[in-house]
Order: sequence, then C-alpha cells, then structure tokens
Amino acid sequence: MTVLEFSNAKSKMAEELREAPSAVRRQTDALARPLAELSERLKRRPPYVVVTCARGSSAHAGAFGKHLIERYIGLPVAPAAPSIASIYASDLHLKDQLFLAISQSGRSEDLLAMTHSARRSGALTVAVTNAEASPLADMCDIVLPICAGPELSVAATKTFIATATALARMTAVWSGNDYMARAIDRLPDRLAEAATLDWSAVVPALAEAPSLVIIGRGSTLAIAREAALKLKETCHRHAEAFSGAEFMHGPVSLVSGRYPILMLTPTDAAAPGMRQLAGELRALGSNLFFTEQGAPTGKKLQALTPDQPEADAICLIQSFYAMAVELAHTLKVDVDRPRHLSKVTNTL
Repeated sequence: MTVLEFSNAKSKMAEELREAPSAVRRQTDALARPLAELSERLKRRPPYVVVTCARGSSAHAGAFGKHLIERYIGLPVAPAAPSIASIYASDLHLKDQLFLAISQSGRSEDLLAMTHSARRSGALTVAVTNAEASPLADMCDIVLPICAGPELSVAATKTFIATATALARMTAVWSGNDYMARAIDRLPDRLAEAATLDWSAVVPALAEAPSLVIIGRGSTLAIAREAALKLKETCHRHAEAFSGAEFMHGPVSLVSGRYPILMLTPTDAAAPGMRQLAGELRALGSNLFFTEQGAPTGKKLQALTPDQPEADAICLIQSFYAMAVELAHTLKVDVDRPRHLSKVTNTL
C-alpha cells in the first residue's frame, strides 16, 4: 500500500462515511420527541407550502426533502434564496408556512438572517442541524438533531446521509408512512453494506476525464447533485448533475465516448424511463456507467437489492462516497485537504 493509499484509506472522510450507520441509528431516540411535536403542530395548522434554506451539501439534502415532501405529503417545496434577507433586507410572506433551515454547523450568517426573517413573518421554523447548541437551533421553534457527531473532514459525508435520513423520518411521521419508517429502521445495516460495494469499474474513466455528467431522477436527483459536488471537492473533477428528463433537452449534445456519464438509477416508477434513457445514450456512443443490483459486470456498478426508494437512494450516495476515496487516491489527491476549502463557510 502506498503512502497516499494508506492516507486515504485512513482518512477522516473514509472513517466518517463508515460512521454514517451509527449516526442514523442514534436518530431513532433523539428525533422521537421533536418529530412528534412537529407532526402535531403541522396537523393542527397545516401549511400550504414548505420553504427550505441551505447551502452546499445541506442544500442537496434539502432537494432530497423536496422530493420526499412533494411525493408523500403533496405540498410544494421551494428553496429560499438567503440573500433576500441577508443582502436585500427583505422578507418573504411565510405566515403559518413551514420553514426548514438545514445546516451542519448552524452558524452561517446568511441562513441565520433568512431564518430570522421567516420567524418574524410568522413561519413555523425548524432547524435540521448537527449542532443543537448553535445560533440556528436557538432561533428556531423546533430542532431536529441529525446526530452525526463531530465531522472533521472538510467534505461532508455522514452529515449529508444523516440529514437526508432525518428528512425522511420527518416525512414518514408527517405522512404516517409505516413502510418508509420500517425501511429507515433497516437503513443502518444497509448503509454498512453499501460502503463495501464494488464501483471500481468507473474509477479509470473518471480519473482520465476532467469533466463528466451524473444523471438522477426522482429519489436520486438530489443524490446526483451531491455526488457532483463531492467530485469537485475531493477529486478536483468538474461534474454536473442533471435530471434524466432534462438531459435530453440540450445537454445530450455533450455525449461522446470520451465524456463519462454516471447514472444513479432509482428503484421506483422513474426506473423504466431511466433504463430507456440509458439505451438511448448507449446508442449515441456514450461512455455510460449505471447502478443496478447484482454482481458488477462491465459498466454496471453494484447497488443493493431494492428495499424502499428513498432509503435505496441514500445507500447509493454511501457507495459513491467510498468510490470517491478510491478515485482521489488514483488522482493523488488527499481527500482530507481539498484545496481552497474549509469546513465552515460563511456567506452573506
């Protein structure tokens, strides 16, 4: 084992993605009371819209929450632009609506400004955070701790998984979806298995290409966005995420054999359309890699046997994180020291 290979294998990022199952398991007790309170308040005064506020990986978790809430609750979800409050000193009209502030640290100034504005306007404010003792938590009506514990790696892994899972738990309680709740109970063991799956077939292609596309849809679209960010952060590779539906509206012109495409296949009603798209992309000569259950063959990347669509999507990002560590080693990049980045980013 080379020095860099040893370094990445023992990196904080590798260690912390392996801690994700424990974080998800801890949520069971920690979220029981605040989720019960939130559910009761939402039933007593149902909102007409949900607004999220987040940056970076937390914003991708918010996009995952958008999918969950729109699919299982039937309410529209919109991401707020924090600059409306922090730069332009304006308020949104959010009286009696649900405002989800999503932040690992709970300290970003622009999110705090937007959350203060939302509460002032009469919204029900909820902090989804890894820092129960933070300005954001103190500011909000209800706090949903994600229970990830300390995350020292600059690149978020277990905090993204824990945040996405917390939003799934919230949706399951709010909608009374026992099927989803039981799948979340099984998630820790599945996450541990997902980290061991073989995605090595895609590493050489990603190592050779400075730019690539990641495609998701439905439950995997936010996962694709998070994966694209992680390739930028940890491997210095430009990656852009698209919905499978959007990709054919212009971006398909990028397709060539030298331009890798990674398809994160959902396990729900969106899957047949994604498989059809995969066939079309192959016909165009694309260098396509895709996720599917079963042993890895050719350009198929291993995925777990389907359980519940959103839980399956969370498992995909865990497999991706493990692959990213391997890719960074191939590229001679130290995953714990991504250039120009720090753990907490403050923006106005």
